[in-house]
Amino acid sequence: MTRILYLGHDLDDPAIWRRTGMLRAGGASVDLAGFQRSTAPLREPATVLGQTHNGRFLHRALSALRSRMKADELARGPAPDVILARNLEMLPLARRIRERFRASPPRLVYEVLDIHRLLIGPGLLPSALRRMERHLCRDVDKVLISSPRFDQEHFRRYGQTTAPTVLVENKIWDPKAADMAPQAMRRLRQPGDAIVIGWFGILRCAASLRLLDTVCRQAQGRVRVVLRGRPALDALPDFQQIVEANPYIMFQGAYRYPEDLPRIYGEVDIAWLVDRYEAGANSDWLLPNRLYESCAHGAIPLALQGTETAAYLKRHGLGLATPDLQPDTLAALFARLDDAALDTARAAISATNPADWRSTRDECTRLVAQLADAGPAPHQLAPLATPKSVENAG
Repeated sequence: MTRILYLGHDLDDPAIWRRTGMLRAGGASVDLAGFQRSTAPLREPATVLGQTHNGRFLHRALSALRSRMKADELARGPAPDVILARNLEMLPLARRIRERFRASPPRLVYEVLDIHRLLIGPGLLPSALRRMERHLCRDVDKVLISSPRFDQEHFRRYGQTTAPTVLVENKIWDPKAADMAPQAMRRLRQPGDAIVIGWFGILRCAASLRLLDTVCRQAQGRVRVVLRGRPALDALPDFQQIVEANPYIMFQGAYRYPEDLPRIYGEVDIAWLVDRYEAGANSDWLLPNRLYESCAHGAIPLALQGTETAAYLKRHGLGLATPDLQPDTLAALFARLDDAALDTARAAISATNPADWRSTRDECTRLVAQLADAGPAPHQLAPLATPKSVENAG
């Protein structure tokens, strides 16, 4: 059995536990350690290295760098086969633990599901952080990414590593339904019903909230919005005020993953995939959870043209795309969506392979094998070529 030490930057993040579940379903033994941002009990035992705070990347990085004593504790006992470090701030700790097993060093895997905004663009701080990442990646054996654009726009562009890059999409992981088609739970539309838009997950895009607020007001009930998940109030300080003042927007709080997905997506016509929180960078490059969740449950995804999400939908002949975020543009798009158009869009989604949206146990097994370098990677990208020249400033 492959032994994996998984280092997470936020043990309160459900995505970390989903990845842990996938690794275990793939046959691995997983020990989880990391930082926590709350004082709430964890869903399973894990080694808590300390407490950090949302949005404070540098604080989290310094906390990880100070974890020398924790590295000694985590290095006691048999060596793991793989150390999986989620996000840049966990790489120094992963390397330090790896050094404790010089006789039989574990494979070191760097998991990158977002390119942090502090790493992007010109300037002294981004350049310095990219130099640090290049240094930390010298001993990395593989890089896991969730979108090919991360490879193109960051790792290849700046020559961050020569390690192979493996694409692991943000598909749904549901151990109870991983190998079967989802059960439809769609509401029955009546002629003349409002178009219902669902915006679910971490709600952090101020441009989306303002746009949806304006469109709903102008439509006077012909368009409604349902919000679910966790609003990032540092990015949306007026979230509560906007929602309470608009009778066509409802915030319905948190939801359980994956248990509630069929119901919440079944209650909406369109899934909002637009995110401009990091426009021109991560927001343009990512393939979000919402893409896979909406398609798996028959909600029509709507993305912004020019993003990787919109390109993905275009390649697969699915969903909707808006050329810009002007209220009139969006209102015209919704005006064209009669019941027949919605039925056609949903039929295209229904015709896809459920495995496009859900991780299967076989995929979990292949992932574990790939981390341990014991099997082929169905989505492995070419090894990153060493660049002829790397940015001088970082």
